[in-house]
Amino acid sequence: MTDEHLRLFDIFISELIEWNNRINLTGLTERKRILNELFLDSLIPAPHIPEKGRMLDVGSGAGFPAIVIKIYHPRLKIRLLEAKSKKVNFLKQVIRLLKLQDVEASKGRIERDFSNLYEEGFQLITARAVAGPDQIISWCSSLLSPEGFLICFLGVNSSETLKKIIPLGKKNALEIDRIIPYTLPGKCSMRKIAIFKKDFVRNP
Repeated sequence: MTDEHLRLFDIFISELIEWNNRINLTGLTERKRILNELFLDSLIPAPHIPEKGRMLDVGSGAGFPAIVIKIYHPRLKIRLLEAKSKKVNFLKQVIRLLKLQDVEASKGRIERDFSNLYEEGFQLITARAVAGPDQIISWCSSLLSPEGFLICFLGVNSSETLKKIIPLGKKNALEIDRIIPYTLPGKCSMRKIAIFKKDFVRNP
């Protein structure tokens, strides 16, 4: 982490708290809990994903994990897809305030509006707290470019979930690249993130 990362994170969290007083962006209101449960949670996969390329974030909400990952990996070109207009407006404000380049926030739902996304696919897709991982796999696997990565935030009690989604991933040409177990500050429960990789299909 650099001083510039920390500076941008500080601006982001202050703007989030200010907006959260007017509209419901997140149920968390304390700065420390927002930092631990949203910012740190979003950063967990960052060292294990590509530093550049096209990224799609599904159900972006208040910008987690996409804005946090963009700050950490500024060369990523990111498309934010969010269904609620108020949250899209917040995302656009944060993008302007942080002077982020190659980030686009738009209103839409992945299950309905995916036809307007990049035809060539994405090198990275993230989805956090928007739907179950099985649904995320079904929605997003076809939007990944060959050897692209799908990041699934599994939360707590994830062992049974993994048993279900690994076979589903294989049906959609996705193989587990890595499982990241971790705990957040002040939390006892183990969480997991599953990173799937799209099979590279070679022409005969």
